[in-house]
Amino acid sequence: MDKNQIFITSGTEYKKMTKELLEKADLQSHIGDRKKKIGIKPNLVSPSEASWGATTHPEVVAGIIEYLKEHGFRDMVMLEGSWVGDKTREAFETCGFDRLEEEYQVPFWDMQKDKGVPVDCGGMELNVCERVKELDFLINVPVLKGHCQTKITCALKNMKGLIPNKEKRRFHSLGLHKPIAYLNMGIKQDFIVVDNICGDLDFEDGGNPVVMNRVIAACDPVLVDAYVCQMMHYEVADVPYVKLAGELGVGCPDVSKADVQFLADQALYLQELVFFAPAYGTDRAEDMLEEIYEETGLVGSCSGYEKLPLYLADRQQYEHSMMGGDAENVEQLVILDENGEIPTVFSGAFYIAAYPSCTKRKIRRLQECGMCCKTLRKYLDSTFLSGL
Repeated sequence: MDKNQIFITSGTEYKKMTKELLEKADLQSHIGDRKKKIGIKPNLVSPSEASWGATTHPEVVAGIIEYLKEHGFRDMVMLEGSWVGDKTREAFETCGFDRLEEEYQVPFWDMQKDKGVPVDCGGMELNVCERVKELDFLINVPVLKGHCQTKITCALKNMKGLIPNKEKRRFHSLGLHKPIAYLNMGIKQDFIVVDNICGDLDFEDGGNPVVMNRVIAACDPVLVDAYVCQMMHYEVADVPYVKLAGELGVGCPDVSKADVQFLADQALYLQELVFFAPAYGTDRAEDMLEEIYEETGLVGSCSGYEKLPLYLADRQQYEHSMMGGDAENVEQLVILDENGEIPTVFSGAFYIAAYPSCTKRKIRRLQECGMCCKTLRKYLDSTFLSGL
């Protein structure tokens, strides 16, 4: 794959998806020499299972290891250092990486136990774990998440697991953004496999996972982080370390230059539309969905259905806590197949919520599924939502 390309696949067979993604990206050609020492760097920030939305799914790393072994690479290690306050070894075991080490005979380096050495990172001296310099090729496997201080965390910030605890504390005293950007001048990540399966979009330690069931591949850490900013409705300027890393030459911060390719045989779909009764009636919601299909062609035959039949799953009102604060009653319309079930071939979720607490009833949350939501957002803004 080229430096400006971002490949995205989706589904629920995470190991298989990852291997297929790496085949498409032709990772083995990027690495080249089969004798290179390859480092695989997941996010094991704390001892919490991946389903909580904070840590890398072991199935993704298993897919990377299997792909590498099948292409003749033998010298590889997993390496990580958890955040200050938790022990890496505990996270290693809780997150299932001890089983990967045993099954695949790939050693794990605990970076909390490694010595820090000063490294000139583009004019800023930072302490980096000593063994990082032993690697010939680094595969970064971050989790796409929100962060309480930096708004997003993905490829660039994941390198923070390769510095000693003392330096992690210093990063916070320096304001995080500048040292994160400069750190990526001293540690070069050669390939990125983003775990976008169920990251918590609000907090880096998880607890509120958002199921997306996607894996993303990229070569440029700045570009993929800029794309994440767009996904989470931030400007690159809202996340200073991404902008600064671009200025330093680590990569390209201009997401308009990204060639984003969706590999799964799928079209943009709506799995669930949530409309609040004060804004819309349920019949109107159904009419809207029909018109969306007709005008945009967003649901295709790739799923095995020429057109998904629409069913009202439940007209009852129920509690919905997405607004924050007190839950309010809403009506739900979901897309079901001819058997009255949500199609299992689909992954992720796409929903629209109009908040009754907003007097103008503007759309305040638009979450994308496996495809970019811009087409739908533009269509809705120019039709149903105009004048609300």
